[in-house]
Amino acid sequence: MKLRNLAIISTAVISLMQCTSESNSEEQLEIAQNAWEVIFDGNSTKALRGYALDSFPNGVWFVEDGALIANPDSQNRDLITRDRYKNFELDYEWAVDTAANSGVFFHVQEKEKMESGNGNSPNWLENFEIQVLDDLHFNDTAAVRSAGSLYDLIKPVNKELKPIGEFNKAKLIHKDGHVEHWLNGQKVLDFQIGSPELKEILATSKFKDNPDYHSDSEGHIMFQHHGQKVYYKNIRVREI
Repeated sequence: MKLRNLAIISTAVISLMQCTSESNSEEQLEIAQNAWEVIFDGNSTKALRGYALDSFPNGVWFVEDGALIANPDSQNRDLITRDRYKNFELDYEWAVDTAANSGVFFHVQEKEKMESGNGNSPNWLENFEIQVLDDLHFNDTAAVRSAGSLYDLIKPVNKELKPIGEFNKAKLIHKDGHVEHWLNGQKVLDFQIGSPELKEILATSKFKDNPDYHSDSEGHIMFQHHGQKVYYKNIRVREI
């Protein structure tokens, strides 16, 4: 083989290797950017801590049979993720005992002030809440405060709940102010933060006197301890 032809072949091989390397790097970057972060895998709680605490509040929340459980016989203490998120997709499963209440919040800001000294954060008056509830037995039956609702603002549609004690699969997505909530494979909420429609709803709600209501565009994800027994499992999140 002539040296000139050998040089051409060598150059082509090097170029192919570079392209392959660049392609692999781009693919690896894409995988990394879309990678899920496990918040709770049925065992470890290291990605969570108590609101206004440096550690996980053992006993207030506990792990049993692969589920993260709020202890109704303890002082309330909400859980927050150690990391903060802006645009994200959150997957989780939840179940409730009879008449149980909880909620999932996002873009939460941690403050030192505690509500009534009982360990709960003040964020239920300041942040959007995706309601977790036993619709059948809880003492408030308003649809706008039912399971899957944007608490006290938007009622869910196309909702299909599992029976008490069975796990519902939920997905919460926030992307540049657009929010979707999915429950058991059905989209039950869809709204735009700051839209005229949402502003009109807020103007007649219990939050109307709080000009800073959900004014933050990034923050912690929070799981509420409302004093009843609720269960969470398979919690994971990825930035989008």
